[in-house]
Amino acid sequence: MRKASNGLIAAKALIHALALTPLAILAWQFFDVWQHGSDALGADPVAEIEHRTGLWALRLLMVALAITPLRQLTGQSVLLRFRRMLGLYAFFYATVHLAVYLGLDLRGYWTQIFEEIVKRPYITVGFAAWLLLMPLAITSTQGWMRRLGRRWGQLHKLVYAIGVLAVLHFWWLVKSDIREPLLYAVILAVLLGWRAWKSVSRRRTAAVR
Repeated sequence: MRKASNGLIAAKALIHALALTPLAILAWQFFDVWQHGSDALGADPVAEIEHRTGLWALRLLMVALAITPLRQLTGQSVLLRFRRMLGLYAFFYATVHLAVYLGLDLRGYWTQIFEEIVKRPYITVGFAAWLLLMPLAITSTQGWMRRLGRRWGQLHKLVYAIGVLAVLHFWWLVKSDIREPLLYAVILAVLLGWRAWKSVSRRRTAAVR
């Protein structure tokens, strides 16, 4: 039992390290650009930072959504121990993504965000995804699970809508080459399709009984 506990701690430490690595690399490159004027972040550093933080938020969200199908396929219930952590990291990167947009892109003119939300649909759906992620992050603790009971599971099903909004945000943001957002759209369709298939299968089994 102790060996299993040590293995879980090591696995969580590894996930923390892997999840924070993209941000550490980005911070180092930003420092290099700021201090030495390098081109580590390309011709438009702010756009590159926005792109990378948003992309990692989407990637981590997809990985978090993949935990349930992986657990069902492998029978390894221990995988569920990492779902909350991955979801919180997705929210963290989404928040950094939004903060970069507000602080570096709009440069403090935060009142413009409301105009941007109305004028640009990709910002509208991206902001909506972040707003929906917030209550999930807040209620991710064991205490909130106990308080909400069955409603906790119903609330956290919002993650499916968040996934759709996040992919749509990326799709509408890209102006020409849609191959990358298409890849994430396919991944999301597979993950949601799996859940729909399992739900139908359970209902059929219950009906037979």
